[in-house]
Amino acid sequence: MLTTRYVTGAPNWLDLGTPDIDGASSFYGGLFGWRFRPGPPETGGYGFFQLDGKTAAGGMRTTPEQGPPSWTVYFQTPDADATAKAAEQAHGTVLIQPMDVLDQGRMAILADQAGVSFGIWQPAANKGLDVVRDQGSLCWLELYAPDLPAAAGFYHAVLGWETSAVTFPGGTYTTVHPAGTETDAMFGGIVPLEDDPTKAERGAWLAYFEVPDTDATVARAQELGGTVRLPATDLEDVGRIAELADPYGARFAVIRSVPRQS
Repeated sequence: MLTTRYVTGAPNWLDLGTPDIDGASSFYGGLFGWRFRPGPPETGGYGFFQLDGKTAAGGMRTTPEQGPPSWTVYFQTPDADATAKAAEQAHGTVLIQPMDVLDQGRMAILADQAGVSFGIWQPAANKGLDVVRDQGSLCWLELYAPDLPAAAGFYHAVLGWETSAVTFPGGTYTTVHPAGTETDAMFGGIVPLEDDPTKAERGAWLAYFEVPDTDATVARAQELGGTVRLPATDLEDVGRIAELADPYGARFAVIRSVPRQS
C-alpha cells in the first residue's frame, strides 16, 4: 500500500501542471479541501496543495508549449542521474535532464518505452508528500500501457519494480511494488491500454484520490466545472471508483475504498 515511508521505486511526489493555478486551486479546494500555498519566489510560481497543513501535491502554471494540463507522478530514486541513464538504456527518453531543486532534492522528467511521461525525485530536504491514503489524498496509481509486458520490463529495469497478478472475475490485474518488498507494499497497477474503459488513445499514468463518497464527489466535480470520463462504478472487493477531469482537462480518478480487514 502507499505509505510516506518512502523506499526506492515508490511514488513519493505528485504535481499538477495547469494553465490557471488559481482556478485549479479553487476546483481542488472545493473537491478535496486543499489549500494552495505558493512557494518562495525562487520556485518560479511552484506551490503546494495542502490538506490540513500537510502537503498532498504540488502544482504550478504551465504553458501549452510545456504540454497539456496533467498530473505527473514521481518515483523515489537514490540517484536521479543514474536512473535517467537507465531509462535511456531501456529505450525510454529523458524529457527534462536531472536538475537540483534548491536544497529540496534532485529531479528529472522521463518517458517510458511507450512515451508515457513520469518523474523521478531524489530527496534531500524534501522527503516527499506528507500525506497519502487519507481522505483527499493520493491512494493508488494506474499505468495504462499499450504493451503490458514491455512496460513491466521497463519499470523493472529502471526502478526495480516487481509485479504480481491479482485474479478477479473475468481476468487478472497486474500490480506493482518496490523491489525487495512484499506484495502488500503494492501501490499501483498496469492496465492494457485496450482495456481502458474511457477508450483513451494514448498511454498515461492515472492518480487515484481517496474520497468518502464517490457519487457525491462526482457531483461536486461537475458543479465546479469538471467533467466525468468514467461514471461511478463498483469494483468488487476494491471500492467505488470514477474517473474525472478538472476544468482544464487534467485527468484523475477518485475511489471510496472498501475498508481493509483488520
